[in-house]
Amino acid sequence: MAQNIHFQRPDGGSLSGYLAEANRPLGAVVVIQEWWGLNDQIRGVADRFASAGFTALVPDLYRGKRTVEAEEAHHLMTGLNFGDAASQDVRGAVNYLKGLRLGTGKVGITGYCMGGALTVLASTLVPEADAAVVWYGMPPLEYVDASKLRIPLQAHWATQDEFFAIAGVDNLEASFAQAGVNYEGHRYLAHHAFANETAQGPHRIPQTQYDAAWAQQAWDRSMRFFGKHLG
Repeated sequence: MAQNIHFQRPDGGSLSGYLAEANRPLGAVVVIQEWWGLNDQIRGVADRFASAGFTALVPDLYRGKRTVEAEEAHHLMTGLNFGDAASQDVRGAVNYLKGLRLGTGKVGITGYCMGGALTVLASTLVPEADAAVVWYGMPPLEYVDASKLRIPLQAHWATQDEFFAIAGVDNLEASFAQAGVNYEGHRYLAHHAFANETAQGPHRIPQTQYDAAWAQQAWDRSMRFFGKHLG
Protein backbone atom coordinates (compact mmCIF):
# COMPACT_ATOMS: atom_id res chain seq x y z
CA MET A 1 0.00 0.00 0.00
CA ALA A 2 1.26 3.49 -0.86
CA GLN A 3 0.03 6.94 0.05
CA ASN A 4 1.09 10.55 0.36
CA ILE A 5 1.56 11.64 3.96
CA HIS A 6 2.69 14.59 6.06
CA PHE A 7 5.24 14.37 8.85
CA GLN A 8 6.97 16.74 11.25
CA ARG A 9 10.49 18.09 11.01
CA PRO A 10 12.49 18.42 14.26
CA ASP A 11 11.96 22.20 14.10
CA GLY A 12 8.18 21.74 14.07
CA GLY A 13 7.67 22.35 10.36
CA SER A 14 5.59 20.01 8.23
CA LEU A 15 6.69 18.16 5.11
CA SER A 16 4.91 15.83 2.69
CA GLY A 17 6.27 12.55 1.42
CA TYR A 18 5.46 9.32 -0.38
CA LEU A 19 5.06 6.31 1.92
CA ALA A 20 5.24 2.77 0.49
CA GLU A 21 4.27 0.26 3.16
CA ALA A 22 5.66 -3.27 3.32
CA ASN A 23 3.22 -6.06 4.08
CA ARG A 24 5.35 -7.56 6.86
CA PRO A 25 8.12 -5.02 7.39
CA LEU A 26 11.55 -6.05 8.60
CA GLY A 27 12.40 -2.38 9.15
CA ALA A 28 12.15 0.89 7.26
CA VAL A 29 14.15 3.09 4.90
CA VAL A 30 14.13 6.78 3.99
CA VAL A 31 14.69 7.06 0.23
CA ILE A 32 16.15 10.37 -1.01
CA GLN A 33 15.33 11.57 -4.52
CA GLU A 34 17.63 12.41 -7.41
CA TRP A 35 17.73 16.04 -8.59
CA TRP A 36 14.54 15.47 -10.63
CA GLY A 37 12.27 15.65 -7.58
CA LEU A 38 9.74 13.20 -6.17
CA ASN A 39 8.79 11.62 -9.49
CA ASP A 40 7.40 8.27 -10.60
CA GLN A 41 10.86 6.72 -10.87
CA ILE A 42 11.76 7.36 -7.21
CA ARG A 43 8.28 6.28 -6.14
CA GLY A 44 9.02 3.03 -7.94
CA VAL A 45 12.25 2.66 -5.93
CA ALA A 46 10.24 3.10 -2.71
CA ASP A 47 7.70 0.53 -3.93
CA ARG A 48 10.55 -1.90 -4.60
CA PHE A 49 11.88 -1.47 -1.07
CA ALA A 50 8.38 -2.14 0.27
CA SER A 51 8.13 -5.31 -1.83
CA ALA A 52 11.47 -6.41 -0.34
CA GLY A 53 10.19 -5.95 3.21
CA PHE A 54 11.22 -2.38 4.09
CA THR A 55 8.56 0.30 4.45
CA ALA A 56 9.95 3.30 2.54
CA LEU A 57 9.36 7.03 2.86
CA VAL A 58 10.47 9.56 0.23
CA PRO A 59 10.48 13.11 1.66
CA ASP A 60 9.42 15.73 -0.88
CA LEU A 61 12.52 17.94 -0.68
CA TYR A 62 11.36 20.27 -3.46
CA ARG A 63 7.92 20.87 -1.92
CA GLY A 64 5.92 19.60 -4.88
CA LYS A 65 8.27 20.68 -7.66
CA ARG A 66 9.70 18.20 -10.14
CA THR A 67 11.09 18.29 -13.65
CA VAL A 68 12.39 16.24 -16.58
CA GLU A 69 14.74 18.99 -17.80
CA ALA A 70 18.37 18.89 -16.63
CA GLU A 71 18.71 22.69 -16.52
CA GLU A 72 15.67 23.07 -14.28
CA ALA A 73 16.77 20.13 -12.14
CA HIS A 74 20.13 21.82 -11.61
CA HIS A 75 18.31 25.02 -10.64
CA LEU A 76 16.13 23.18 -8.12
CA MET A 77 19.12 21.36 -6.65
CA THR A 78 21.24 24.49 -6.27
CA GLY A 79 18.32 26.16 -4.52
CA LEU A 80 18.14 23.40 -1.93
CA ASN A 81 19.72 23.98 1.49
CA PHE A 82 21.53 20.65 1.88
CA GLY A 83 22.25 21.10 5.58
CA ASP A 84 18.61 21.85 6.32
CA ALA A 85 17.39 19.02 4.08
CA ALA A 86 19.63 16.49 5.85
CA SER A 87 19.17 17.67 9.44
CA GLN A 88 15.46 18.54 9.20
CA ASP A 89 13.71 16.87 6.24
CA VAL A 90 15.57 13.57 6.32
CA ARG A 91 15.79 13.47 10.10
CA GLY A 92 12.06 14.15 10.32
CA ALA A 93 11.41 11.26 7.92
CA VAL A 94 13.62 8.93 9.96
CA ASN A 95 11.85 9.90 13.18
CA TYR A 96 8.44 9.41 11.56
CA LEU A 97 9.37 5.88 10.56
CA LYS A 98 10.87 5.25 14.00
CA GLY A 99 7.51 6.19 15.49
CA LEU A 100 5.75 3.51 13.44
CA ARG A 101 7.81 0.82 15.23
CA LEU A 102 8.00 -1.40 12.17
CA GLY A 103 9.71 -4.77 12.44
CA THR A 104 12.89 -4.26 14.42
CA GLY A 105 12.16 -0.55 14.68
CA LYS A 106 15.39 0.26 12.85
CA VAL A 107 15.50 2.80 10.03
CA GLY A 108 18.04 3.20 7.24
CA ILE A 109 18.74 6.00 4.77
CA THR A 110 19.49 5.65 1.07
CA GLY A 111 19.70 8.06 -1.84
CA TYR A 112 20.70 8.43 -5.46
CA CYS A 113 22.81 11.14 -7.12
CA MET A 114 21.84 14.30 -5.19
CA GLY A 115 20.17 11.94 -2.75
CA GLY A 116 23.45 10.05 -2.38
CA ALA A 117 25.19 13.26 -1.34
CA LEU A 118 22.41 13.93 1.15
CA THR A 119 22.71 10.39 2.46
CA VAL A 120 26.37 11.02 3.30
CA LEU A 121 25.46 14.27 5.09
CA ALA A 122 22.48 12.74 6.89
CA SER A 123 24.69 9.91 8.12
CA THR A 124 26.59 12.53 10.14
CA LEU A 125 23.56 14.63 11.15
CA VAL A 126 20.79 12.13 11.96
CA PRO A 127 21.70 10.21 15.14
CA GLU A 128 18.48 8.19 15.02
CA ALA A 129 19.46 6.42 11.76
CA ASP A 130 20.77 2.85 11.96
CA ALA A 131 22.49 2.33 8.57
CA ALA A 132 22.87 4.02 5.19
CA VAL A 133 23.47 3.15 1.55
CA VAL A 134 24.84 5.74 -0.91
CA TRP A 135 24.29 5.53 -4.66
CA TYR A 136 26.77 7.52 -6.80
CA GLY A 137 26.57 10.86 -5.04
CA MET A 138 28.72 12.75 -2.52
CA PRO A 139 28.94 16.28 -1.10
CA PRO A 140 32.13 18.33 -1.24
CA LEU A 141 34.64 16.76 1.12
CA GLU A 142 34.89 19.88 3.28
CA TYR A 143 31.25 19.39 4.33
CA VAL A 144 31.77 15.82 5.55
CA ASP A 145 32.80 15.35 9.19
CA ALA A 146 33.61 11.65 9.05
CA SER A 147 34.25 11.60 12.81
CA LYS A 148 30.47 12.01 13.30
CA LEU A 149 29.61 9.06 11.09
CA ARG A 150 28.84 6.28 13.54
CA ILE A 151 26.46 4.06 11.58
CA PRO A 152 27.33 1.32 9.07
CA LEU A 153 27.65 2.80 5.58
CA GLN A 154 27.66 1.11 2.18
CA ALA A 155 28.26 2.93 -1.12
CA HIS A 156 27.98 2.19 -4.83
CA TRP A 157 30.21 4.22 -7.17
CA ALA A 158 30.54 4.38 -10.97
CA THR A 159 34.13 4.50 -12.17
CA GLN A 160 33.10 6.42 -15.32
CA ASP A 161 30.96 8.93 -13.46
CA GLU A 162 31.34 12.40 -14.99
CA PHE A 163 29.41 14.14 -12.20
CA PHE A 164 31.19 12.56 -9.22
CA ALA A 165 34.73 11.71 -10.29
CA ILE A 166 36.24 8.59 -8.80
CA ALA A 167 39.23 10.63 -7.57
CA GLY A 168 36.84 12.45 -5.24
CA VAL A 169 35.56 9.10 -4.03
CA ASP A 170 39.14 8.11 -3.24
CA ASN A 171 39.46 11.16 -0.98
CA LEU A 172 36.12 10.53 0.68
CA GLU A 173 36.99 6.92 1.39
CA ALA A 174 40.36 7.98 2.80
CA SER A 175 38.54 10.24 5.27
CA PHE A 176 36.28 7.35 6.24
CA ALA A 177 39.30 5.10 6.84
CA GLN A 178 41.03 7.74 8.94
CA ALA A 179 37.91 8.18 11.07
CA GLY A 180 37.38 4.43 11.49
CA VAL A 181 33.97 4.44 9.78
CA ASN A 182 32.22 1.08 9.38
CA TYR A 183 32.29 1.42 5.61
CA GLU A 184 31.80 -0.91 2.65
CA GLY A 185 32.39 0.55 -0.82
CA HIS A 186 31.74 -1.01 -4.22
CA ARG A 187 32.83 0.24 -7.65
CA TYR A 188 31.27 -0.59 -11.00
CA LEU A 189 32.53 -0.11 -14.55
CA ALA A 190 29.55 2.10 -15.27
CA HIS A 191 28.33 5.63 -15.83
CA HIS A 192 26.37 7.91 -13.53
CA ALA A 193 22.79 6.80 -12.72
CA PHE A 194 23.52 3.20 -13.67
CA ALA A 195 20.67 2.06 -11.40
CA ASN A 196 18.05 4.45 -12.83
CA GLU A 197 16.05 2.53 -15.42
CA THR A 198 14.94 5.78 -17.08
CA ALA A 199 18.56 6.70 -17.91
CA GLN A 200 18.48 5.01 -21.30
CA GLY A 201 17.34 5.82 -24.81
CA PRO A 202 17.60 9.06 -26.78
CA HIS A 203 16.18 11.30 -24.04
CA ARG A 204 18.72 10.46 -21.33
CA ILE A 205 21.43 12.89 -20.24
CA PRO A 206 24.58 11.91 -22.22
CA GLN A 207 26.61 11.47 -19.02
CA THR A 208 24.18 8.88 -17.67
CA GLN A 209 23.54 5.28 -18.67
CA TYR A 210 21.41 2.59 -17.05
CA ASP A 211 23.11 -0.77 -16.65
CA ALA A 212 20.74 -3.55 -15.63
CA ALA A 213 23.44 -6.02 -14.59
CA TRP A 214 25.33 -3.63 -12.32
CA ALA A 215 22.06 -2.22 -10.98
CA GLN A 216 20.92 -5.67 -9.92
CA GLN A 217 24.23 -6.51 -8.27
CA ALA A 218 24.22 -3.22 -6.35
CA TRP A 219 20.60 -3.79 -5.32
CA ASP A 220 21.38 -7.30 -4.06
CA ARG A 221 24.31 -5.96 -2.03
CA SER A 222 22.09 -3.23 -0.61
CA MET A 223 19.43 -5.74 0.39
CA ARG A 224 21.98 -7.92 2.18
CA PHE A 225 23.41 -4.85 3.92
CA PHE A 226 20.05 -3.53 5.09
CA GLY A 227 18.94 -7.04 6.00
CA LYS A 228 21.98 -7.36 8.25
CA HIS A 229 21.76 -3.95 9.90
CA LEU A 230 18.01 -3.28 9.92
CA GLY A 231 16.37 -6.70 9.88
